[in-house]
Amino acid sequence: MAFPLHPETPEDGMTLEELFAGKPIDIKKAMARLKKVADELGLALGERTRTCNSRLAQELAKWAGSEGKGDPFHEAVFRAYFVDGINIGRVDALVALAKSVGLPGEKAGLVLELRTFKEAVDSDWERSHALRITGVPTFVVDHQATVGFQAYEDLEEFLKHCGVRKRSP
Repeated sequence: MAFPLHPETPEDGMTLEELFAGKPIDIKKAMARLKKVADELGLALGERTRTCNSRLAQELAKWAGSEGKGDPFHEAVFRAYFVDGINIGRVDALVALAKSVGLPGEKAGLVLELRTFKEAVDSDWERSHALRITGVPTFVVDHQATVGFQAYEDLEEFLKHCGVRKRSP
């Protein structure tokens, strides 16, 4: 489901300092914690200093999914944003990412120009609002949600609370 994380972000993005201005957040400390966890999990993570508007990426991801390339496109966008520091709010960057996973660049550009999947993303945003989702990641089970980065044990407890049974190996 697409979620409007900081939809007010301009197309050119903004620095993390601008994004969190006036909030009691130690950006360097938060990024160091994120990097530590990513390293422990074997996930690549670059030195991100900016945030981008992900709206068009969400729309193109809906199209990529309809073309059977949803997972590879999501992975490409993740890598571009979190590892390579690419502005995923720019049409040219998104078209290049679509091409990198085997989707036709011209068609990707047209999907973005015509905003073909705008209503699908609008619907997701409305659903996320109705579910009171305020951050990512969010896990929803039977209209109950847990928001934000959670320890494995906490997710396990959430699932138990929701009546989900552990699978046998």
